[in-house]
Amino acid sequence: MDGDVVSVERMIPAEASAIFALVADAARHPEIDGSGTVQKVKADAPEHLVLGSTFGMSMRMGIPYSMVNTVIEFVEDARIAWQARPSGLAGRFVGGRIWRYELEPSIGGTLVRESWDISKDLQRPLLRLGGLPERTASSLSRTLERIEELVTTP
Repeated sequence: MDGDVVSVERMIPAEASAIFALVADAARHPEIDGSGTVQKVKADAPEHLVLGSTFGMSMRMGIPYSMVNTVIEFVEDARIAWQARPSGLAGRFVGGRIWRYELEPSIGGTLVRESWDISKDLQRPLLRLGGLPERTASSLSRTLERIEELVTTP
């Protein structure tokens, strides 16, 4: 973990636009999630995320819970990030981690970087404990593998 950020990278042999279209489609997040925690995206999620979009997710990590995500960074085909918090009153006291994708076109494809950024998370000290950063890095790697499978399989 570099400071408050865990990042993994993968060279994916596909155009940045195809990869971005996948990660900017909230409905596809259960397909790409390498952690297995994203169960379902709420029905009111926009088809294509943009700056300021919000979308809810039904999650499960031992027990079911819900998160509301707000897109806080957006550059079409290059960068997207959303901040996740529980809905309602709980969101004022917990959550705030940021999930970010950065895409850099390169010879032979696109370098994709996925990051888990806890710099703004209200639970930051707890999230650094118990091997969570290492497990998160492993999940991020699996997510990038799934993205590659989805954008390169005809």
